[in-house]
Amino acid sequence: MTTRAEIDIDATLGRMVEELHPFLARKPLMIGIHTGGVWVAERLHKRLGLSEPLGSLDISFYRDDFTRVGLNPEVKASHLPVNVDGRHVILVDDVLHTGRTIRAAFNEIFDYGRPASITLAALIERGGRELPIEAQVVGSHMKLAKNQHVKLLGPEPLTLKLQEVGA
Repeated sequence: MTTRAEIDIDATLGRMVEELHPFLARKPLMIGIHTGGVWVAERLHKRLGLSEPLGSLDISFYRDDFTRVGLNPEVKASHLPVNVDGRHVILVDDVLHTGRTIRAAFNEIFDYGRPASITLAALIERGGRELPIEAQVVGSHMKLAKNQHVKLLGPEPLTLKLQEVGA
């Protein structure tokens, strides 16, 4: 487990590709969560050679803190290029922390249809889960203090920034 934001993102993506290869037999639909998850998904999608277009979700309207923090000023339209009914979905996010973003993404996906399965892939996994959500594919685990957050910057190049908040 690393405690720094200096990870080799290219090598981390390579490990994720290896872990995702067994899922290719299911002919999965890959979906990235705006914004960082889409950047990670674009790279994984290309490296895996997936033929179907990449989907993207903006979960802003599905967040459970929407009334408390307000609407994200950069809301983007979600785009699912094919029907999700009966499909095996690989959902990609940049950082898995509390699990609330993933819960919101599940809600939005199910508004589009009922997938056969959802496999969660996260570039970074850190502690602090508030919901019982676990990624099946994790690029790197990071142990951070409660006042630390890691943010993916991009899209070119992809870099991680460690931030201290409320200190």
